[in-house]
Order: sequence, then C-alpha cells, then structure tokens
Amino acid sequence: MLLLLILCFVCAFVATALVVRYGRRHARGYADTMPQRFHVGHVPRLGGVAMLAACSVGWGWMALSQRLGVANQIRGDSVLVGTLCAVSLVGVGVGVVEDLSQRLAVRYRLALTVVAAALAVWLLGLSVTRLGLPWLDALWSITPWLGIALAVVAITGLPHAFNLIDGYNGLAGTVAVVCCMALAYVALQVGDRQLAALVLVLAGSTAGFLVWNYPRGLIFAGDGGAYLWGVVIGIDSILLVQRHPQVSPWFPMLLLIYPVLETLFSIYRKAARGQSPGVADALHFHQLIYRRIVREVFDDDGARRVLMRNNRTSPYLWGFALLTVMPAVLFWDSTWWLMAFTLLSVVSYVWAYVSIVRFKVPRWVRR
Repeated sequence: MLLLLILCFVCAFVATALVVRYGRRHARGYADTMPQRFHVGHVPRLGGVAMLAACSVGWGWMALSQRLGVANQIRGDSVLVGTLCAVSLVGVGVGVVEDLSQRLAVRYRLALTVVAAALAVWLLGLSVTRLGLPWLDALWSITPWLGIALAVVAITGLPHAFNLIDGYNGLAGTVAVVCCMALAYVALQVGDRQLAALVLVLAGSTAGFLVWNYPRGLIFAGDGGAYLWGVVIGIDSILLVQRHPQVSPWFPMLLLIYPVLETLFSIYRKAARGQSPGVADALHFHQLIYRRIVREVFDDDGARRVLMRNNRTSPYLWGFALLTVMPAVLFWDSTWWLMAFTLLSVVSYVWAYVSIVRFKVPRWVRR
C-alpha cells in the first residue's frame, strides 16, 4: 500500500506541475469581484484534473495488479474500480466545466451530481442499511428505499460540502487527506484492504497536489477537485459501513461533520435572509476567520500580504477538523460515543461562529 501511496503522490505532483505550467490562461476568466476570491493574480483552478489523472493510475494499478500476477493483498475488484473511475469522471467533469466557464448554474451542477450518485448506488448496490440505533433500525429495515435514498443524498451532497470549505490554500485538501487516512485506518482494522487502498490512492494524489497548493498557492483544486474528494470519500464511507456491521454508521458522520455542518449552516443562513442556497457569499466559517481572527500582515508587496493571511487561515480549520476526526477514529465502533461527539461538534461550531460574528472571540485565539 505504501508503494501505491507513493505512486499516486508522484503522478499527482508531476500532473499538477504541468497544469501550473500550462493552465494559467483559463484563470483570467475568474473575476476579481467574486466573493470567494482571496488571492491576487491568475491562478489555475484545475487541480481536480491532475488529481483525477493520478487517481486513475492508482486505481488502474489496483485492477491490473492481480491480472499481472503482482503479489499483494489488495483485491482489485474491476467493477468497483471501474465504477469509481466513471463516477469520479462525471463529478470532476461537472466541476471542470464550471471552473473553465464560471457559467454552469448551481441547479445543473446539483442535477449532474445526483446522476453520478445514482449511478454509483445502482452499480455498486449502495445503501445506508442501518443508523446504529436498534429501535430505529428495525423500522429502517422495513423500508429499504430509505437507505438507498440516503446513500444518494450523501454522495450528492458531500462534493458540494467539500466545495464550500475549499476557500483557502491547503484547507479542503488537508481535510480530505486526514479523512482518507482515517477511513483507511478503520478499513484496515476490519481487514478490508481494498477500501483502504481506494482512499489511500486519493490521499496520495491529494498530497501531490498540496505540494503546489500550500503554501505558495500556485494552483487551486477548483470545483473539480472538491467534487472528486466528495464522491470518493462518500462512496468509500458508505461501503465501509455497509460491508462491516462493527463499524458504526455514525463514524463517517462525525468524521465529515465539518464540511456537512458548513453546508447545512450555509443553507440555513441564506434561507433566513431570503436568499437561494446557491447564491455565493463571503460569510462561511473560514471566511470569517480570515477577516476577523487572522491578524494583518505587514509587507510592501500587496500580493504577498494576501497570500500570507490566506495561509494563516487554514490551520485554524485544520485544528477544528482534527478535533472531530480524532474521536471518530478512537470510537469508530461505539455509536453512543460518536453521537455524543457529533453533538459536541455541532454546539462548538455554532458557538464559534456566533462568537466571531459578535466579536466575542477570546484574545488568545487571535494571538
């Protein structure tokens, strides 16, 4: 598996370097007035293309290694790998169209990710078969279509959730790597090397991209990269819970609570103001931290000032993500502990958000 991780890292590193070298022209179409823009200059947003290329190499090696007689303990299921490649291609393709044109409406992006999710659920037989609560699982088993619908919703929503937190150098990419490593760890604990390998491919590809993304900000993941993270992590999470009854369904919930919370709170915030959830704004958690917590940087170069403040924002959110990932990994088989930490994460997020909005952040946080 280490070889697979290194292979994907090197492939992503080289592919991203090529995009950085030859992909700047398209970035000129990204307007300076966009509310999500916190950088200076024209930066390509095609990191998803480079990561998908590296992932395709890794997944392809998984499928071919068995036929080539390479000795390893990873079962290269060609149906699973082929489906994952196809669904990822649809997701990344949708995101890349938006990255290149900036004109693909939210409803079309949402509809196409629903198609990708439905395709994955149909081909792989995905379903959220239980919720971890015996009294509710008895009712849940009577209506299996609810599990199928929830799987479609999860795979549809997670790409957009990662897209929402993809605002600063290294933020969403590092969260994705941490989540992949956590999924791989639990998969290995239950003896599922195949699912571990699937997300390690994504982790290695993302790490190769991050070399160019953080801290220099030479390339962004774009919608394509965020959709790749969401689709692969979503499918792997559902498969892990579906295949192994000892894994609590609340494990992926707590593991991914940060992007999920950001999405739900964004929908609530915009609905409360009478806006469409698809309207972009600059009031996400990471954007508030950038504006009100990260201190000003004094430098004669304006672009360098923006870059340094951008880079100092991500570690705050890495810390928040780690505070949810660590208990998820420690208590992956204990539903009640996972539910308790999920509730604590929700309360902490809302408290932190409201504190920042009301300028009541403790001084030590701003130091």
